[in-house]
Amino acid sequence: MIDFDVVTLSRLQFALTAMYHFLFVPLTLGLSMILLIMESVYVMTGRDIWKQMTKFWGVLFGINFAMGVATGITMEFQFGTNWAYYAHYVGDIFGAPLAIEGLAAFFLESTFVGLFFFGWDKLPKIGHLVVTALVALGSSLSALWILIANGWMQHPVGAHFNYHTMRMELTSFGAVLFNPVAQAKFVHTVAAGYVMGSVFVLSISAWYLLHGRNIAIAKRSMAVAASFGLACSISVVVLGDESGYLDGENQKMKVAAIEAEWHTEPPPASFTLFGFPDIAAHETRAALRIPWLLGLIATRSLDQSVLGIEDLVARARARILAGRQAYTALQELRATPTEPADPALLRRFEADQADLGYGLLLLRFTDDPATATPRQIDAAAWSTVPNVPVLFWCFRFMVGLGLFFIALFAVAFYLATRHRFERHPWFLKLAFFSLPLPWMAVELGWVVAEYGRQPWAVDGVLPTFLGVSRTPAGNVWFSLLGFVIFYSALALVDAFLLTRTIRRGPDGLGYSP
Repeated sequence: MIDFDVVTLSRLQFALTAMYHFLFVPLTLGLSMILLIMESVYVMTGRDIWKQMTKFWGVLFGINFAMGVATGITMEFQFGTNWAYYAHYVGDIFGAPLAIEGLAAFFLESTFVGLFFFGWDKLPKIGHLVVTALVALGSSLSALWILIANGWMQHPVGAHFNYHTMRMELTSFGAVLFNPVAQAKFVHTVAAGYVMGSVFVLSISAWYLLHGRNIAIAKRSMAVAASFGLACSISVVVLGDESGYLDGENQKMKVAAIEAEWHTEPPPASFTLFGFPDIAAHETRAALRIPWLLGLIATRSLDQSVLGIEDLVARARARILAGRQAYTALQELRATPTEPADPALLRRFEADQADLGYGLLLLRFTDDPATATPRQIDAAAWSTVPNVPVLFWCFRFMVGLGLFFIALFAVAFYLATRHRFERHPWFLKLAFFSLPLPWMAVELGWVVAEYGRQPWAVDGVLPTFLGVSRTPAGNVWFSLLGFVIFYSALALVDAFLLTRTIRRGPDGLGYSP
């Protein structure tokens, strides 16, 4: 049987390190594009103030980039230390995008980051602008390959289980690369990073205006952030709708849990704007619903149903029964390793092979899925339901923040066109105190995407509890505490460097015209 202390600790450690690393990734994406915009204006106009703006925000970008690198390196090592069976089972597919990200995208970005900082006096204007563009391109490509890997975990395509090697093996790299779920996650995540970068620039610039410092740079920075942020915040909502539609196609349980839809409604399903999910009663109390909206988001139709949790559990139970048959046939194939395999036995296995992952869910409740009792089968079926209240509220807070950003940037854009930032200190204070909100939004989005996939490491293929390494819980405790201490120290260093740089400002760094 699986040691669930190790499973819980391994999940906790990966969640901690991933969420901490994700504090830096979106800001790197956003600031890299804002630097490109600012330097493009400098090259087109020749006005030195835009060069000083690029340099100043570039210093903050550099601090954030260094922290992202330091916290990201540890992530991939965990696949070998804490998730060894996961790495063995799906490494043939999952490892390829990660390798390409490291060899191509990350090295591209890192190389040109150095040229960005040290090439101002050594490169022509156009040459340095190309360098900045390559930094932004490298950031986006890094996100692309990471999200291709993650998208495959959400919607596994282009792979096939080989019963000889007991591994998933790649059959179509093109299918993995052009996985619609991965592509939707990429554009949605990158747009969210652009929003974070825009809020960061808007907030810090508002602080300068409130203190009457660096007025020229702050006003121009706010104008860039307002226009870029408005376009990107609207894009996040539009692209999020595409992700919702794809989840409705491929991850129906995630959608049902997000909406706390316990029972299938007649189409088109209503969207629960507010309510209190009751897990014991299988209902959502005090629900405030918007008619038709969920049906339009999840199916883009008025006549298709959005299945509720109870119906999806029934479907999972049927797949578990088929997966149990596949598991039994697989054990017989492994027990008689003759070549070629018995055709009848092979046909039995292939008939239910698509549901093998569901059969593996039974290993959480019994050592032998073939002898699983009806109660154990029911328990496995209900284990496919993620934590409904967590997903329900995380999604709504995330969407609420997204709508707030649209309003914030709309007001900022209006004030920028009228050159009236200084006349509205209330807005400057609102912009400044909005600084932590994009981090809250992206972390909530991460929880919705990853927690909503549970109990799967790879949706429908590999249960999370099977992916862990066979290691004592004490080892995981030791590494977890080590990460907490190390990352806490890094957080203090990062906060100190960013705060000191912002307090000095462009003039304190010699970047004021």
